[in-house]
Amino acid sequence: MSGTHEGTFEALRAQLQKTAATFADGPGALEGILLGIVDDVDRAVREPLEIFPVCHHSPASAIAMARRLREKQPKVVYLELCEDMAPLLTELRNCRLPVAVQSFATDVDGFPADWSPLSVVAPITEASAEYQAIAYALDTPGVELVLVDRSSDHVFQWDARGNEPAEPGADPGAPDAPPAEEEAVLHGDAIGVEIGDLRPRFAELEEHLLRHGRVRHWSEWWHQYVELPLGDSDHDTYRQVMLLIGSLFRRLAPGDADRVRVDEDRERFMWTRMREHLAATGTDPADCLYVCGAFHAASRVAEFGIHGTDTFEISPRTATKWLHGLIPSSHAAIEAQFGLAGGSVSIAATVWAKNVKRTRVRPYRLAGQAGAPSKAKKLGAGAPVPAVPASDRLTGFLRQPPVLDRLDEAELLGWSVEIVRAARRNGYLASTADAIAVFETSILLAGLRDRARPTPYDFQDAAVTCIEKDSVPGRRDVRRLVEIMMGGDRVGQVGYDALPPLARDVHDRLAPLNLKLQQRGVQRALLDITSEPALEKCSDVLWMLRYLMPHGAARPIMGERKLGERPIQESWDVALGTHQRALIELGYEGVSIEQVLEQRLRRTAYSPQATAATVLEAVEDATLYLRSRRIADELGTRALEVLSAERSVDGAPEVLRRVRRLLAYYRTSEPVLPPWIESFVKTGYAHYCTLLPTAFTDDDATVRQVAAMLGFLFSMESLALSLGCDRTQLELAVAQSHPQDPSRTALLWAAQVQLGHLSRAELRARCDALLGNPMVVPAYPRYLSGFVHALEPVPGLTDFVVEAVSNAFGRLPDPVLLPWLPTLITTLRSGGAELAPLLIREAGRIFPGRLAALDAWVPPWRAPQGPEAVLVARRTDGDRGCSLLAAHPATCDAVASLLGCEETWDTAGPESRGAALAALHPDTATALEVVLSGAGHR
Repeated sequence: MSGTHEGTFEALRAQLQKTAATFADGPGALEGILLGIVDDVDRAVREPLEIFPVCHHSPASAIAMARRLREKQPKVVYLELCEDMAPLLTELRNCRLPVAVQSFATDVDGFPADWSPLSVVAPITEASAEYQAIAYALDTPGVELVLVDRSSDHVFQWDARGNEPAEPGADPGAPDAPPAEEEAVLHGDAIGVEIGDLRPRFAELEEHLLRHGRVRHWSEWWHQYVELPLGDSDHDTYRQVMLLIGSLFRRLAPGDADRVRVDEDRERFMWTRMREHLAATGTDPADCLYVCGAFHAASRVAEFGIHGTDTFEISPRTATKWLHGLIPSSHAAIEAQFGLAGGSVSIAATVWAKNVKRTRVRPYRLAGQAGAPSKAKKLGAGAPVPAVPASDRLTGFLRQPPVLDRLDEAELLGWSVEIVRAARRNGYLASTADAIAVFETSILLAGLRDRARPTPYDFQDAAVTCIEKDSVPGRRDVRRLVEIMMGGDRVGQVGYDALPPLARDVHDRLAPLNLKLQQRGVQRALLDITSEPALEKCSDVLWMLRYLMPHGAARPIMGERKLGERPIQESWDVALGTHQRALIELGYEGVSIEQVLEQRLRRTAYSPQATAATVLEAVEDATLYLRSRRIADELGTRALEVLSAERSVDGAPEVLRRVRRLLAYYRTSEPVLPPWIESFVKTGYAHYCTLLPTAFTDDDATVRQVAAMLGFLFSMESLALSLGCDRTQLELAVAQSHPQDPSRTALLWAAQVQLGHLSRAELRARCDALLGNPMVVPAYPRYLSGFVHALEPVPGLTDFVVEAVSNAFGRLPDPVLLPWLPTLITTLRSGGAELAPLLIREAGRIFPGRLAALDAWVPPWRAPQGPEAVLVARRTDGDRGCSLLAAHPATCDAVASLLGCEETWDTAGPESRGAALAALHPDTATALEVVLSGAGHR
């Protein structure tokens, strides 16, 4: 079309009259819409730089693009895609589509910190016009591919964050919502770059089109009234129809201020970049092709065209460092991210394959592309076709009726047989009769909807009606089975050469496992490290991947990693192919998994929300997975700083558990303790002594937390005292504690027993007084709860707790005992589950093992007490003498030789009484017995 011709679009005006009258506010608006649409089409067609409008993942656009590229053979292809993604496009030949080009940033500079991480993806499928343009430009000598859309940085610079409207059709509860499959989350929460987004932004317009088109959602309307008719149309017809639709949707948009501003800025950005490139290279616009969405092709900004104004200033990028890579994509992920109906991209792939076969258009494909035929013939470009003025093709196109193709009938029959086969595999009782019913019902539904031939959407409805009777026997319903049959479960794969260095390093280090790591699904890895020590390095990698990647990427079945232990045999479920996106994004953080793990541990330790417990956990993880003394010492010093700044005891139980574990590890594996842990014990001793009196009366502190504080003080006491701490500080802290709660009171009594300020006899008397007071008996379970928690700092009271419980069951009558028995059980289960085994073992040691012996059994706490009773009990079999010494005289001879004693053994006789010294001085032996007995309890 060389200019505006009166009467050229009169037929088109008549067809648009009814639609425009429905949505226009008056005669002026009606005239503006009609003339505006014609002007937009005329303006785009007359532009010297040929504009090729496309729709997002449209097979009709891909067919038209392949045909036009072979006819025109442009020297420069301008593509609507983020300009900073250009270096990644060459790696597409190492992948199996669909994949997505991703821009990723974790350390943001110039954006709010809560936006991190930033992610932008541009999915690419084989049935898309952009892939045809990329394949043509990269594999044709002398052709330049220029990406002209805003950069990933500008995507977030122009992002209103919360002011943009929600994508239509993205309601997860809608019937056509994206399927809740693992393939639907491959893009994560990244922002999608829309290339050719064509959807009415006027809700009433979309509702009108769906109602009169007798379809359920927008994807079905587009497939029926645009995709199929444009599948084999000529170039001029395709362009004019796409420009018409783009202009119509643009002029009937409600005009959301933020979205319109971003759209117009993108158009200004792209035309500014194209004019800059033309001026810099001197390329003839006639040798160029501009591939953009039909919505942007009908632009009305002043910067439109190669002769547009140059008033738009592109803002500089922020200091954010962007990383780029390829991640696997899927049809379901594309549908979920862009709000498309479930199965629409899969149906588009089916239509693409059918159009290629019917039109005999030779599509472009990157050389070496994964999944290509092994002996594919290299296709060259045809002779260029001279450009001729375009005429009005819209009126004839809109009036032509659809024609039934015999190939569609055969395809429908094949689909009917295949869906019955898939339904059988998934538990449905489907038969050949169901296949016939699906076939006939598809034709019937198409007739009811005024369609000349059934569409895949008609077939899907027919399959649900005929096969899914009343329930779903398996995990997938018939609708999902239809989507899978048409390629809905197809997932792309990033090839090894296109992976970031970290991902390639992981694959190389796991090569001894002989697994197909790129393959999706779970694979079992068996590691016999004892017979093959080289597999220990694979074990290290798997444990780090388990720490860094989502659950399921690397899951241990047999084997565990503990401080101070070496692996012997392990079994793993590995699914790196399924979680390839997570592995690739891990590569954005560093060049090795050790570096990424170290960065994350530091990030955790130096976080403003870090506690002493979380930092100690980072120390333990650094020791477990990195085996790095350097990073462990650094993080340990950080734990000391955090502990000194804490003013609460919330993390005391976790601190105690991890410090004990680290101390046990260092004492067995290091010649001396690290300086940081000595300082931590010394500081923690003073810190918890200071907080102890307040914690005993603080309502926010639990009994378990107070018990953990006492456990730290008592278990670390010997080390703390050797480092210069003063035990008087602990004694003063206990003396200043005055709890009112029964459980904390019992905990304080246990601490006093440990310090020697309260004897066992006094503690037993206090418990007897509690049981003898009817006013206190209901609270006795809470005292027992405190005693149970006291086993953490004072494990020597285990026998006393068994005694306290036994006395309660023995003395209290059932009317008193039964009401608080549930309270006792729930208290022990919720607050002392990990301490209950101590009580069970002690009870098993004290109580008789047989029921017959229970009647004659006397509890130890009721037996005669005192040194004399102990001595009598130990001397009941004194007539036997020292039998052990006589049985093994070599030990005594060795000790005697060491001490310089050369006397000979006395001859055994009736008058021999064994160890004469013990018999002559019994008081010493008795005192030693008491000391040893008390030490054993501690």
